Amino acid sequence: MQLPLTFKGAPGSPYTRKMLAVLRYRRLPYALLLPNAPQLKDLPTPKVELLPTFYLQGASGTIEAVTDSTPLIRRFEAAFPERHVRPPDPALAFLDSLLEDYADEWLTKAMFHYRWHYADDTVKSAAILPRWRGITVSEARATELGELFAKRQISRLAYVGSSPLTAPVIESSYVRYLAALDAHLNVHPFLLGGRPGAADFAAYGQLTQLALFDPTPAALTLAKAPRVAAWTAIVDDLSGHGANEDQWIMRDAIPPTVIDLLREVGRSYVPVMLANARALKSGAARVECTVEGLPWVQNPFPYQAKCLAWLREEFTALDAAGGAAVRRILAGTGCEALIDAAI
Repeated sequence: MQLPLTFKGAPGSPYTRKMLAVLRYRRLPYALLLPNAPQLKDLPTPKVELLPTFYLQGASGTIEAVTDSTPLIRRFEAAFPERHVRPPDPALAFLDSLLEDYADEWLTKAMFHYRWHYADDTVKSAAILPRWRGITVSEARATELGELFAKRQISRLAYVGSSPLTAPVIESSYVRYLAALDAHLNVHPFLLGGRPGAADFAAYGQLTQLALFDPTPAALTLAKAPRVAAWTAIVDDLSGHGANEDQWIMRDAIPPTVIDLLREVGRSYVPVMLANARALKSGAARVECTVEGLPWVQNPFPYQAKCLAWLREEFTALDAAGGAAVRRILAGTGCEALIDAAI
């Protein structure tokens, strides 16, 4: 794999921010292209336009456009072993995968919800996001693009599950997550100990928007958990942070604060992921379940069914001791249903 790693991204994309922070921590040279960069005309386009998009050499030697941050992190782990972000203990790596997927697939619902549900947040995003894609764009064109982008994103709210019906679920979940993460960061600098894992960068990516950019959740974060806002700014560049193997927590000494984070995962993300997979399997037109006694309704989301399948495959690949350790850790959190519940 050739360096520097070239990719397209934007500051308002949580997944772009996730991968930027990973590359900085891993000290991997990169070249970030904004969506209006002239170099893009000579590069391939992905099947689905997502940010970030990496341009990597394929098996045939041609350059391919590759998206999806989680597989990319694993691919870079295999290519560049130094300063890895995946715990070497497979049981701990499964917890890292679970917490990463929670951030990527559930915490992102809060990001999308606050940004396009509240007027102040929508106004700010409509003003800034188009200019991030082209700082010299005219005022008239920037205003036009902002209005078009906001209209398109608001129309997608129901797709990710944000609606007046589900707003109380999303917002109460975010408040609980802030409390749990704040308590954990009071004891440990990262989710799984003294060095960051993929899950830290996934959470950081969403929090760059929730805690630092969008007005409504940023004010909420500052009021409820200023430590989380400070942590988000720190994770932006961890190139100077150490990477000693003894900084990971041990599978037999999981802190209570991690268990509390897993309980929040079990309350919110788990029932929705299972309901989504069942809806897709049965051909249902809607995903319907309850979260903490409140109704949840959204359109089926095929990608999240793949995420659930990947987590189950990773658990199945654990040896007997690793599987038993994960079961002990997840017991009573609600997360055990992810690996045991029928679909």
